[in-house]
Amino acid sequence: MRIAIDISQALFGTGVSTYTKSLVKGLLSIDKKNEYILFGGSLRRFKELKDLAESYKESNVQTKVFAYPPVFANLVWNRLHTMPIEKLLGPVDVLHTSDWTEPPSKAFKITTIHDLAPLLYPSLFPKDTVRDIVQTHKLRLSWVKKESARIIVPSLATKDDLIKLGFNGGIVRVIPEAPANIFKPSKNYDIEKLKKKYKISGRYVLAVGINVRKNTERIIKAFDLAGAGMDLKLVFVGHSKYSKIEETRNIRVAGHVPFSELPVFYSGAEALVYPSLYEGYGMPILESFACGTPVVTSDVSSMPEVAGGAAVLVDPYDVNSIAEGITKALRGPKRLITNGFERVKQLSWEATAKQTLEVYNERIK
Repeated sequence: MRIAIDISQALFGTGVSTYTKSLVKGLLSIDKKNEYILFGGSLRRFKELKDLAESYKESNVQTKVFAYPPVFANLVWNRLHTMPIEKLLGPVDVLHTSDWTEPPSKAFKITTIHDLAPLLYPSLFPKDTVRDIVQTHKLRLSWVKKESARIIVPSLATKDDLIKLGFNGGIVRVIPEAPANIFKPSKNYDIEKLKKKYKISGRYVLAVGINVRKNTERIIKAFDLAGAGMDLKLVFVGHSKYSKIEETRNIRVAGHVPFSELPVFYSGAEALVYPSLYEGYGMPILESFACGTPVVTSDVSSMPEVAGGAAVLVDPYDVNSIAEGITKALRGPKRLITNGFERVKQLSWEATAKQTLEVYNERIK
């Protein structure tokens, strides 16, 4: 089979980027039989995307990278839904898209839907961008509903969300994802070096992401309750022009950090506080587990499913519940750390790749 995979989102340092790169690497390690066409488009980062595509040296890989901006792809494929992918790639048997655009094709079409937050919870997005985000997702999903032979999602919760939106559950395949291989416990030397770089003194709990959806305001209020009288800092990783956090003696904002530093941030933390209001999967939960750090997370959407009984679950809308969860994690970390390691052992990108290849093979069944 000729299998085309859209890698356009692989450069953006997001969960979709990790998914794309990890999946491609996993597929190429287990499948020497099929031919893979890695394609994508970028104008400003054309060379980076081309270099990434060409870094895959396997003999069964072709790369086709084009100099077009995302707005062009959105216009041509989502809005006008013209120019079949075959005009760019030639004949393909399987087309696997993810996250942004949905080109027409005669192939067996598969798309990965990571979450449905813009459609289900538009109030969690900035007012000046939410309209465009929702419109793009609605357009893309309308084509997915009409044309996709299979839909891959990372959680049962996301599958249920799709069914609520009128999708045929019979074509949805749930394939869990794993943290990237760089997520493992860091050495004390590296932790201390990082704390010095970001001016973090003493013990800290970590929060990843800064926005309404990540529940930033309630995290701060809960920390004020749980951390009262304790020599403990709250450290935020992430950047947002929409959510401003005032740094205090006990609150630090590291801002946007390199992906390579995330394992060190996790490893140095006493706990990850992740009471998100909605997640299609919630990869930071697994990343924290892999680094040996306890997790406090929400009892809604996909997060209990991803945590697999290894995290402290809280009501994300209740500040007291979050505060109690933080206290619980700090008082009983050993069991949580052990359970977290056991949970993350159940997942791997090799397994994700194998299950994805099985979906590709459904074309010939």
